[in-house]
This record gives sequence, structure tokens and C-alpha cells, in this order.
Amino acid sequence: QVQLVESGGGWVQPGGSLRLSCTASGYMFKSYAMKWYRQTPEKERELVASISNGGGNKTYASSVKGRFTISRDNYKDTLYLQMNNLKPEDTAVYFCNVRRFNIEYWGTGTLVTVSP
Repeated sequence: QVQLVESGGGWVQPGGSLRLSCTASGYMFKSYAMKWYRQTPEKERELVASISNGGGNKTYASSVKGRFTISRDNYKDTLYLQMNNLKPEDTAVYFCNVRRFNIEYWGTGTLVTVSP
């Protein structure tokens, strides 16, 4: 079955960097677009970034554009999110997502905390 496992979260000071990873299994990773979302208790789940199946097309939320970079390695079945110049408002649980045959699949998330 489809499995998505996020890793790489943690605590970082404002201005710092983290790289999140999402390892996929149970389906042909290279055939599907992938997305990163984030969620806090105060807000609905927010789309952060997306990437096409081949990696050539990427989109970003305006709040992270210029600071975050989404990428993928289709040989390793892994999705990445490089996060630079992190701000306290980036604090959230980050989830990777794939939509396959009109079914949304989610990982369990990885917590990113940005504070002094």
C-alpha cells in the first residue's frame, strides 16, 4: 500500500535552515506530482509547495517563495523541502502528499519549530 514517511523536522532558531525528506513506497513515485503541506492548531492545512512528476514544474505559497525549495529524487523515491531563512510563523507540522486515482495519501508529518 501507499506509504509516505516524513523526516528532518526539529527545532531551529529564526534565520536557520532545515531540510525535510519524504520517502515514498507502494506506488510508482516517478509518475505522480507531489506536494508539501503544513498545519498548525490555529490554521487549516496549507499548501506550501508542489512539484510535477518529472520535477520540472514547481509552485510555492507566497509566504515561502524565495526561502523554500521543493525537489525530488525519482531514483530514491524521495521528496525534499529545503527551508532557509526560517521564521517563527513557519512553525508547523509538515506533511507530504500524493493524489493517486483521486485518493489523497498523507504521511504522519514532521514537526518544525522555529523559535529563539
